[in-house]
Amino acid sequence: MDIARVLLMGRRASKLKRDDIRELEAQTYFDSKQLQRWYQEFVKDCPNGEMTKDEFAKLYGQFFPTGDKTKFVDYIFNVFDEDKNGVITFKEFIKAISITTKGSIDEKLNWAFDLYDIDNDGFVTRAEMLDIVTAIYVLHGKTMDGDPSRRVDQLFAKLDSDSDARISREEFCEGFKTDPWIRKALLSQYSE
Repeated sequence: MDIARVLLMGRRASKLKRDDIRELEAQTYFDSKQLQRWYQEFVKDCPNGEMTKDEFAKLYGQFFPTGDKTKFVDYIFNVFDEDKNGVITFKEFIKAISITTKGSIDEKLNWAFDLYDIDNDGFVTRAEMLDIVTAIYVLHGKTMDGDPSRRVDQLFAKLDSDSDARISREEFCEGFKTDPWIRKALLSQYSE
């Protein structure tokens, strides 16, 4: 069972409104039947239609039983929570799931950039990258080798093409697409 489906196991079902289905079909890679199934599962766990950070952390944590998921869950939650109101609605949830599971490489890279851009200023600083990479290391517990700071130094040196001490969305996405080492380094953080 994949992470997205386990995040939605629970209690009671309902149906999406026709207008919501049309809107989400236009904004996601899911058809109306898939959207209805996802929604039914979502409202089982979140009958009021909103997922709190604690609910998200509890469900997400099932996938990482050995490490400390606290910080990484905070960062992921903040990307899912588009309007930054402290809860994830079904629309926010399904759009993030659509991008991360079915999106194009550009959509996935933009989503990943939003994860690393903690303060939402349009740039990733070394400190932000270190926060995310460290959270990933802690998430995986003792299963990852190396030093997060060293890895960040290597990534930052390759991604910051204009040497302005910050990585733009364009630098992040282009670096990932054109440099096999960057691709391997960033992807390995999620799979080790």
